Amino acid sequence: MANENEFDLIIQNADLVLSNPDNPSNFKIEKMDLGIKNGQISSLGTLSNLPTKEKFQGKGLTILPGLIDTQVHFREPGLEHKETIEMGSRSAVAGGITGFFEMPNTNPATLTKQDLERKIHIAENTSYCDFAFYMGAAQKNVQNLAALEKLPGCCGVKVFMGSSTGSLLVDNDDLLRQVLENTHRRIAVHCEDEPRLKERKYIAQNSNGDVSKHEEWRDEETALLATQRLVRLAKPMNHPIHILHISTQQEMEFLKTEKTGDLITVEVLPQHLSLESPDCYVNLGTKAQMNPPIRNTKHRQALWKALQAKVVDVIGSDHAPHTLEEKSKTYPETPSGMPGVQTTLPVLLNHMHRGHIGLTDIVRLMAVNPSRIFGIRGRGFIAPKYEASLTIVDLNKEMTIENQWIESKSHWTPFHGQKVKGWPIATLVRGQFAMRDGVLSKVPTQAFEFQK
Repeated sequence: MANENEFDLIIQNADLVLSNPDNPSNFKIEKMDLGIKNGQISSLGTLSNLPTKEKFQGKGLTILPGLIDTQVHFREPGLEHKETIEMGSRSAVAGGITGFFEMPNTNPATLTKQDLERKIHIAENTSYCDFAFYMGAAQKNVQNLAALEKLPGCCGVKVFMGSSTGSLLVDNDDLLRQVLENTHRRIAVHCEDEPRLKERKYIAQNSNGDVSKHEEWRDEETALLATQRLVRLAKPMNHPIHILHISTQQEMEFLKTEKTGDLITVEVLPQHLSLESPDCYVNLGTKAQMNPPIRNTKHRQALWKALQAKVVDVIGSDHAPHTLEEKSKTYPETPSGMPGVQTTLPVLLNHMHRGHIGLTDIVRLMAVNPSRIFGIRGRGFIAPKYEASLTIVDLNKEMTIENQWIESKSHWTPFHGQKVKGWPIATLVRGQFAMRDGVLSKVPTQAFEFQK
């Protein structure tokens, strides 16, 4: 006969990164046991002598609320030769990520209810972690966005102000204003100024294969102009916006003065925090090509300064894989983007050991804020009745990131060969191990639920 008081799992004697849902900025780290039952955190404290189906020894390990990657491109449907939801989510859990928001620039683009439901169906059957999908904004669906953004499994609307990959483009203020008028939830925006990109495309076309010209073509002004236009349209309307992958000092200085509360939220990427030109283009060639581009030391340092000043709200990976064959073409015929979902946490933990970021900052930027800003139910905190989706790390484990470790279908990383300190040991999705000591398991997954 089943014991009603029996836990499904007790994690013993681990360091827990805790914050209060009513005061999420106040963190503490405490050593205790964590009990899980029916996919939820049931109890915290001294639980060693209580009945449980399974125990996990957490001594020497640190437990974070399950990290969420709010910007990935898993390429399915239509571009499965680059990535799939199955392989992308395997890469996620291998890197300690418990859930993802996936972008709409697939083939077909995610523009209708049917497009969204197709992705959800694929994810329900193949994903190794929980999920949600962005609805793309385009002229053809702008009048329907208010209904589309409320669909189950939709995390919001994505806007491309500059052409990046795919056919989605909102390149004029009239259409952007319509998007804002027809949505209520936070929209996520890729800010590059399309007229300036067109005007300066000759720089890439005349590059003679020099990929470092990518940074010159898609320059700081291209990013700043679009970010300023977006803010100046959205702010008077009091419309919440999430500005993706900020890459320049100028944007951060502008946003620092414009941000009030959570109306404007800001994302940065590990790539822009870790890599810099010209070295990245010398060492990685077209593997370093992405939009917006990797920039020089001045901009990288400005991003760190903004992160430490809490101008930055979220870290996402912008996982955007292409095959090595595609990347081996001659610039500018090469596609922009690189894998990232699996390496985000190890790279950030290594930055933590270098003194650039605190452990609680990682939790704030990848668990607490994604849950709070986007309104994900039951996520972001280690607390009773919250989902037992957890990221378990060994802060002192030293490893080398290698291509063969990468679960993504692309099987490469720009961080190949980098030695890091700090490593994901286990990934729990609603109480079950999706990854444990590097071994992956397919557990039941589902779409995130959002507050109305």
